Amino acid sequence: MALLAWPQRPVMTVTYRDGIRIELSDGTRIVCDADSPDGEVNVLSHAHGDHWPEGETTAVCSPLTADLATVRRDTPLHRTTDERVELCPAGHVAGSRSALVTDPDGTRYLYTGDVCTRPRFYLDGFDPPSADVLIVEATYGEPDYVFPDHAALAEEIRTWLAETTEPVILFGYALGRAQKLQLLARAADRDRVLASDAVRRVNDAIETHRDVTFDAEPFGSDTDLTTGDALVLPMTSGRIDWVDRLAGETGAIKAGFSGWAVQAAFKFRGDYDVTFPLSDHCDFEELLSLVEAVDPDRIYTQHGSAASLATHLTAAGYDATALRQHQTSLGDF
Repeated sequence: MALLAWPQRPVMTVTYRDGIRIELSDGTRIVCDADSPDGEVNVLSHAHGDHWPEGETTAVCSPLTADLATVRRDTPLHRTTDERVELCPAGHVAGSRSALVTDPDGTRYLYTGDVCTRPRFYLDGFDPPSADVLIVEATYGEPDYVFPDHAALAEEIRTWLAETTEPVILFGYALGRAQKLQLLARAADRDRVLASDAVRRVNDAIETHRDVTFDAEPFGSDTDLTTGDALVLPMTSGRIDWVDRLAGETGAIKAGFSGWAVQAAFKFRGDYDVTFPLSDHCDFEELLSLVEAVDPDRIYTQHGSAASLATHLTAAGYDATALRQHQTSLGDF
């Protein structure tokens, strides 16, 4: 009696190992946002530290991303291009790009990287192209994460900055929200806008490529923080002892800016006096709208609430899978 053969589990053409890997029909490996990129083609979506490798490397990316990555780590990032990879503005931070990869068999893969469809300040929102396969971030891939209207939120922040007489310390990622906070502080007519060296290095690179000026003054250990000042610091410095001492000595108000501020716990985790849900990502409803605009045959979710978003998309009738590291087939899900 012949043994029954079990059906083969389908091998995934998109996997999450070190970064996101897309295997094309001719065997070419496209690797996106890896710590140690080893693809025939390597793609870097943007210059946040959790998306590009340590050490000198070469990647398909925007010219601004190459410059930002180089100045942020003092290690060259060499930019290249590939005819199979079309870069599209991702709306996340300055220089960020999604990657539209065309397989020789005609299949179109869209890797979003981090993405935002809302136009903000000097950034256009992501305009989703159509694709057969969508690999989408899911940082805020749960229904609880819905952000307020951006224009209304920006005006709320500007008003708070204008009406607050104490010095303020504003925490946001050195690349991204820090630049927007400087613009809002200027719009609020704060007496001085100061920034750390890490933020000002990013400012300089962006100003070289974009029609925007931040005009932040340098802040150092010998700088006095006084009434009317706004100091912009990287989010990672929020728990450093000298920042707490500075706030205590000057009576400065500490403000945190992040999409996580939708939840009250963010204020207490960061030891902030006030928080605002200013984000450079899509919220849950915007992610659903992005998926609808792309209209893919298959969706892979990754990062953040990948499982939750995949569940919601599946319930809506999509073929959606949450990626996890070292997953090689659908049966591993």
